[in-house]
Amino acid sequence: MSTPFTGSREHFPGIGSIPYEGAGSDNPLAFKHYDAARTIGTRTMREHLRFAVCYWHSFCNAGHDPFGPGTRAFGWDRGETALARAEAKLDAAFEFFTKLDVPYYCFHDVDLAPDADDIGEYRDNLAHMVAAAKQRQQATGVKLLWGTANLFSHPRYMNGAATNPDFAVVARAAVQVKAALDATVELGGENYVFWGGREGYASLLNTDMGRELEHFARFLTMARDYGRSIGFTGNFLIEPKPMEPMKHQYDFDSATVAGFLQRHGLAGDFKLNIEANHATLSGHTFEHDLQVASDHGLLGSIDANRGNPQNGWDTDQFPTDLYDTVGAMLVVLRQGGLAPGGLNFDAKVRRESIEAEDLFEAHIGGMDAFARGLEVAHALLADSPLERWRAERYASFDDGPGKAFAEGGLDLAALAAKSGELGEPQRRSGRQERYENLLNQYLVR
Repeated sequence: MSTPFTGSREHFPGIGSIPYEGAGSDNPLAFKHYDAARTIGTRTMREHLRFAVCYWHSFCNAGHDPFGPGTRAFGWDRGETALARAEAKLDAAFEFFTKLDVPYYCFHDVDLAPDADDIGEYRDNLAHMVAAAKQRQQATGVKLLWGTANLFSHPRYMNGAATNPDFAVVARAAVQVKAALDATVELGGENYVFWGGREGYASLLNTDMGRELEHFARFLTMARDYGRSIGFTGNFLIEPKPMEPMKHQYDFDSATVAGFLQRHGLAGDFKLNIEANHATLSGHTFEHDLQVASDHGLLGSIDANRGNPQNGWDTDQFPTDLYDTVGAMLVVLRQGGLAPGGLNFDAKVRRESIEAEDLFEAHIGGMDAFARGLEVAHALLADSPLERWRAERYASFDDGPGKAFAEGGLDLAALAAKSGELGEPQRRSGRQERYENLLNQYLVR
């Protein structure tokens, strides 16, 4: 449990520590399902879910969109200097973390510290804010789940960062990644993320894709080597997304990234950070991209949000769909957990939500949705016939010629010969409806 943080002023007055009150509560500022100390299986909910609050959407995004400026007025944006405003924002963030009692947070370098085109000023700003963040972490017990560098917002990155056709831009990207890795190590970050927001192309007419991908792999290798040299022992994470802002992004989905990492010898150090809304933009379900990553041994962490099925873009809404959270937690539990990764709420309140309570209620809803997903997923695995039914579907591979095939003991001619012995296969129902009904049965228990 984190220690409540109080800075020079209270940024969320009237809101205290968020309690657990149970499913019968009507209090919008209380948890209904997330009971951090409750044990599910052999771990507490806090240990299973490892929740994190993202710095960018929660404390930097005032509700602006392509059609208008922000709608929320942040009290921490009133300081006389950029660093004073950044320190006030840091105080607001840690007040929020501790009132919500989340164990982790995540940030980009220029969320935490004021950006600057001058490299020395940029480094000084980040170093100043890292020292301030370290003090607040020590005072509260809140930890850094992962750090990263924003290599997509500044105009210099309009044609990409590590994949940019201009070497000077690639070198400038290295400045930020090196500084963000230093910051992550200094703050005890357990992971480091790469989101290739503009690592892709708008047109193949002017793009040498093969060369850009080789440069991307070289850049990631250099970042890995530097991180290890300064004592970073955690996972490097790549976050897939198929497009937006680019027409095509190189980290399209879990399968694409898995192949890229294996080709370039990076799979031993890199895993995937799967975002729900990115998975659906690639034409998959959230559960699908999680399962593909897990099956490759590469599921490292999760960005918990959702999209709007009627919109074809990244809406970054808070997760409230229990089918999504149950499906996600089935994957996580089957692979034995997420640590050292976690569930980061890469989500933003709607533009129309302008009160401080809205930010708390959004996170409470997301935490409750994943807590309920955890409960149901664990019950399905531990108490229901789900796993037995799945095993029975594949029982023909557990012994005899089926097992020989699965273990590589048959060549194609021998496999074809077995068909003559077995005769025309019997049709067997997949019983999809039975599985769906079982999930619903446990969801409403």
